[in-house]
Amino acid sequence: MTKETLRNIAIIAHVDHGKTTLIDEILKQSGMFHEHKQTVERMMDSNDLERERGITILAKCTSVLWEGTRVNIIDTPGHADFGGEVERVLGMADGVILLVDAAEGVMPQTKFVLGKALAQGLRPIVVVNKIDRPDRRPSEVLDEVFDLFVALGANDKQLDFPILYAAGRDGWAARELEDPHESLAPLMETVISHVPAPDVDTEKPFAMLATLLDSDPYLGRCLTGRVESGKARINSSVKVINLENKTIETGRLTKLLKFEGTSRVPVETVEAGDIICIAGLVEASVADTICDAACNEALTATPVDPPTMAVTISVNTSPLAGTEGKKVTSTLLRSRLKAEAETNVAITFKESGERDSFEVGGRGELQLGVLIETMRREGFELSVSRPRVLYQTDENGNRLEPMEEVIVDVDDEYAGTVIDKMTARKAQMQDMRPSGGGKTRIVFHAPSRGLIGYQSQFLTDTRGTGVMNRLFHSYTPYAGDIPQRRNGALISTDAGKAVAYAIFNLQERGVMFIDPQTQIYKGMVVGEHNRDNDLEINLLKGKKLTNMRASGSDEAVVLVPPRRMSLEEMMSYINDDELVEVTPKSLRLRKKFLCPHERKKAGRAAETA
Repeated sequence: MTKETLRNIAIIAHVDHGKTTLIDEILKQSGMFHEHKQTVERMMDSNDLERERGITILAKCTSVLWEGTRVNIIDTPGHADFGGEVERVLGMADGVILLVDAAEGVMPQTKFVLGKALAQGLRPIVVVNKIDRPDRRPSEVLDEVFDLFVALGANDKQLDFPILYAAGRDGWAARELEDPHESLAPLMETVISHVPAPDVDTEKPFAMLATLLDSDPYLGRCLTGRVESGKARINSSVKVINLENKTIETGRLTKLLKFEGTSRVPVETVEAGDIICIAGLVEASVADTICDAACNEALTATPVDPPTMAVTISVNTSPLAGTEGKKVTSTLLRSRLKAEAETNVAITFKESGERDSFEVGGRGELQLGVLIETMRREGFELSVSRPRVLYQTDENGNRLEPMEEVIVDVDDEYAGTVIDKMTARKAQMQDMRPSGGGKTRIVFHAPSRGLIGYQSQFLTDTRGTGVMNRLFHSYTPYAGDIPQRRNGALISTDAGKAVAYAIFNLQERGVMFIDPQTQIYKGMVVGEHNRDNDLEINLLKGKKLTNMRASGSDEAVVLVPPRRMSLEEMMSYINDDELVEVTPKSLRLRKKFLCPHERKKAGRAAETA
């Protein structure tokens, strides 16, 4: 297949605007599947966590044949925390489809991904998706998109973008709203006519930039990228060059694979412009150049925005350590986190000053939470600290902190409450306007540290109806102290199984986090106190049994259901003197120091410091 009949395109959008569902329909209509083949929804979301959460975490490639043209399609994550994936994969594409929800319009991540695409000189195709929504507003959304292009400094060619209207779930796209709603043919025809063929040189020696790295149970380490120049055959000799132009490995191309539908298919030869997968190299990683022995210069890789948040991950030291997971040592933790930092450029890893603990940096609570949840499912036991922001200093030595743009959509009646809460977190309101249907859209600039743990509070304040989207904006001067959580903790004084009678008698002191018969230990956080001080309680105290009966004291034990929290909620809930204990079966909250006298000693030391 010549490069003239090849198109490489990425689909970019804000989270939940319908990228993966649209790709499902393209795959079906391109004839990649037989009529009787059973397919699942969101075929590209192959990871268990992606299916459970309904979000794309890892960028993935697929390929379809449309009327004689091979179209390689890259599905990208829509959540800002996984933006590192988007930045890298845009280097493989020659064009992008920008998907925008017909009701929500331009959102923070729309701005982020479009900015990256325009900076690389790509010419987007704009698709107003979910046009079948009853609250659609296509003309206003198109105005917002055009304003965004101008604000991001798009050139004249980029501003002359094709527009289509689509309902990805129903499998149709149209150039005008009045056109028949039949299939996705108008979209695919626009891709073939608007997106240029790959601008590559087939005469130069073989060179490819490794963009994605994943692991396959049969093939081992798989590196995905676009062939920038030349051709390669199976068993060709290659070398791997890093960004400093140093050779880090030499080897053979034992496996060459191309994408067809959702599968990887072995091929004998590849040429410039193809998006391929290489297996068999041991040291090569993301941003390395895999090339012919004649090449001496590495291909340029897109610089990735630095992480803005970090957590300390350490060995689990609780009394229940090792009872639920197999991987409990610091050696296993270190090698797993190093491997993650190698494959995921948005994650950083370094040794912490404390014993058996490591500092892991990322884009936000969700990205760090997904990493920890993945490790938990792999059988690891670990302890996680409260997330903290990563500061920088300017040339005058002033402290700078990460600032985020926050777009909030709430019912009109809750707007005042949200503004009060955000202002207390040092947020500055930038814009406020009605968005129709009794809702208000408010834009803030807020310090990242003020937003840690705010999501659950926000949902409570808006009765679950509010939507909050965040995106890193810039580093700005330190905004001052922000009041921290919350009430104190209820701390267990003994080890054993919690007794229903004890919980019943103590639940007026606060909200419990555990059920009766839950295994607890000394120093474990079992609930939230009604007041702002920590309170130590005994949950093992049972009822004294006698053969006497009294009508007043034999009331039934009625328990209030405990508060359940997800991993990310727990991470943002804890204070600096607390940890989340993560095992394959349980999530627990605990104090860093389990003994009361050690906690007092550490508290006094912190006050003096």
